Amino acid sequence: MSPLDESQQLAAQLLARRWLPRSHPLVKRALIDTELWNQLGARLAGVGLQLVDNVHADHIAVALLRPAESAVFGESGLAANNNLDIPRDGVALLVILWSLIVLPKRQRQVARSDAIHAGQGEMFATDKPMPQAASVAPLISYRSLLADFGDQLGKKLRMDTNLKLLERHGFITRRGEDIAEGPLLDLLIDYDLLAPRILDGALGDVLARAGHPVARPQEEQQDIDD
Repeated sequence: MSPLDESQQLAAQLLARRWLPRSHPLVKRALIDTELWNQLGARLAGVGLQLVDNVHADHIAVALLRPAESAVFGESGLAANNNLDIPRDGVALLVILWSLIVLPKRQRQVARSDAIHAGQGEMFATDKPMPQAASVAPLISYRSLLADFGDQLGKKLRMDTNLKLLERHGFITRRGEDIAEGPLLDLLIDYDLLAPRILDGALGDVLARAGHPVARPQEEQQDIDD
């Protein structure tokens, strides 16, 4: 049997593990090698999958292509609020955790990137490295989460069950009493779609009343000003 080429290795690992860190040697190469990246995308597309990448995240992952979703889940699955069988209160918990982790993380990443950029001077004006998510993503206290949102999310037993489910799916990780960003939290949730609904909607007010105000990342405010 001939050895697997690099795109085959990456595709196989992504299918087996669901996500890979951007620090993985083959992933690092694919991110700068357009040919390898395109080969990997083509291999995955051949089985109805697509690469999911985000410069603000520390991982890459795979997801179904839209045309493949109906074949996999059928009409009833497409009509559901998610295709992971996460209950409604679990989805609500996921949105709250995304708001408390991803929105502040984006602010910090953009702020640090801008600071690095300013210190580099005009010679490197086009190079704005993005700080790793793990270095800037906040940790959420389990006890605070339970105190602030437990009543709305089914109290302790129900929230614990949903936290285990979200951890199993890769959205969060647990570090003792703290909850941290998981590999898929900033990959499988559409930031451009969800962020405005939270920042401009009722959930933003709910979070603020609970002592967790959220603000727009600087990059969004700059776009508005421009």
